[in-house]
Amino acid sequence: MVDIDEREERLERFLAEEGYEAVWFARPNAFAWLTGGDNWVDASADVGDAAAGYLGDGEWTVVTNNIEAARLAAEELPTELSMSVAADDWYEASLPESVAARSPTPAAADFDVPGLDSVDPTRLRLRLGEDDLAAYRDLGREVALAVETVCRELQPGDTEHEVAAGLRISLAGRNIDAPVVLVGGSERAPEYRHPTPTDAALGEYALVIVTARRGGLHASCTRTVAFDPPEWLDERHRAAQRVETRALAATRGAAGRDDATAGDVFAAIREAYAEEGYEGEWREHHQGGATGYAGREWFATPGSDAPVATEAAYAWNPTVRGAKSEDTAYVTDDSVEVLTDSGRWPTDTVEVDGLALQRPAILQN
Repeated sequence: MVDIDEREERLERFLAEEGYEAVWFARPNAFAWLTGGDNWVDASADVGDAAAGYLGDGEWTVVTNNIEAARLAAEELPTELSMSVAADDWYEASLPESVAARSPTPAAADFDVPGLDSVDPTRLRLRLGEDDLAAYRDLGREVALAVETVCRELQPGDTEHEVAAGLRISLAGRNIDAPVVLVGGSERAPEYRHPTPTDAALGEYALVIVTARRGGLHASCTRTVAFDPPEWLDERHRAAQRVETRALAATRGAAGRDDATAGDVFAAIREAYAEEGYEGEWREHHQGGATGYAGREWFATPGSDAPVATEAAYAWNPTVRGAKSEDTAYVTDDSVEVLTDSGRWPTDTVEVDGLALQRPAILQN
């Protein structure tokens, strides 16, 4: 569920600031942020089968086709708010045409609609509301439990494909889907930063990486399981833990500052790699960034001017060849709360720049 009153307040400010009469959202993550429901049939589509529009003064409209209208009204839209549902026959008009025919102007949309401006919903939804955070805490814990349950059963002879299948089943049992499931055994994890699963056996150790989703919210985490690990794994894992903790400390320091940017946090990440003896390692893989209603709302890059919001979620994912540290955290200007924490995985205490966190250790199977 979403706090509709809170959403209305944000959208009223947006309409007033931009001079629009309406704003429309049809990309699945934005539709979920706005309504708490799903608007897609094809999970791979960039734009869903319905658009939710806010027309100001508490007026909401959902535009779709005649195939989806009844189901959306019954199962996907908030029951506490009367959202009118308008539908055209599927063969008469496309979704952009249907929205254009019904929208007052000037207006904006997060997908291409004739006559409407474009809007990036990231700045609207980056800061999480209380209901968002409550749902996120539940999601984060369940994602961690689902992943860790599979990890505890791993054996060296398991293939990456088998592990990935187990992860998807474990998550699906909790009504969670997974846009990203990566599994790298000891042969491939040191070679590829994104080890998409193959039929290779895990071997000496495994990196298990997911970005999972429910109700539009995304939770990312990585766990490492060792059987007979290479000598270098512990040291590289510790280095990745420290870089991640440095990133979270820098995020906390930047959160809420009007002039703080993703580039500021990225500068701290670069310094952390150098201090750990891995200068330039950041070039081999993106470092993550803000998350929430997208796998990443933005990725941090050198000099990026993306805003570092307070009361927002972040998933930093530094890698040191063959090792990775990653969780999803809720960050304010004075606290860091790890959301993907089951309380059942072994941890190491890592303290960097005044921030002490329990980071997932390597599980010895």
